[in-house]
Amino acid sequence: MSARVRNNVVVTGRVGAPVVMLAHGFGCDQNMWRLVAPALARDFRVVLFDHVGAGGSDLSAWDADRYSRLDAYAEDVLEICRELDLDDVVFVGHSVSAMIGVLAAIEDPARIARLVLLTPSPRYIDDGDYRGGFSPADIDELLASLESNYLGWSAQIAPMIMGNPDRPELGQELTNSFCRTDPAIARVFARTTFLSDNRADLESVRVPTLVIECAQDAIAPREVGAYVQARIPGARLVTLDATGHCPQLSAPEATTEAIASFAAVTT
Repeated sequence: MSARVRNNVVVTGRVGAPVVMLAHGFGCDQNMWRLVAPALARDFRVVLFDHVGAGGSDLSAWDADRYSRLDAYAEDVLEICRELDLDDVVFVGHSVSAMIGVLAAIEDPARIARLVLLTPSPRYIDDGDYRGGFSPADIDELLASLESNYLGWSAQIAPMIMGNPDRPELGQELTNSFCRTDPAIARVFARTTFLSDNRADLESVRVPTLVIECAQDAIAPREVGAYVQARIPGARLVTLDATGHCPQLSAPEATTEAIASFAAVTT
């Protein structure tokens, strides 16, 4: 099976322009970029895709053992790049896909030549002086609730992840996205996401990196953004005047501007 089919790859934008690849987070698909991708496509070649198990990906390619590690998703990203003959890609990873991008860039910096880490977290669980935003008990409770009643869990947690309670339609959209995901796949990806620890990988990144955080984010507090910036050599940090974990929906113009400004810089 080709990577293009397996991952439901969609390519838009200007032929011959710099390539921007947009990667969605847990419980989502490429539709999460619908407010950002058209604006980027005016100046860039935009590559959208769904992680295996999400959206329009080929569900027959999903395997619980393989996709219990973020490295497998990074391998898929690089396979897409090879199949489309893409080099010097600006990889934009939202949430857990930020660390997927980190792993891909470490593995093949010629393919993934620049990183935009949108609301990233290398570890969600607090550890000593490190504040990831959740205690071990928090994550245990989160995963137990997800496994016992995925639809109920989605309806409860998606609005919290989205933030912006004054715009309930955003939380409802994320809830609907979660609910479209196969619960069995979601359970595995949730454990892969929330139990991951990629802090040690950050120092191995050798490509230009932009970290984008929100002023208020219940999933990735600002201490996390500062941590990521401090440990990736030369990384820049931009704080959006936005609330929630999904600024590509809640603040699409500011998110697009930050990505485009970074992607347009030649090195």
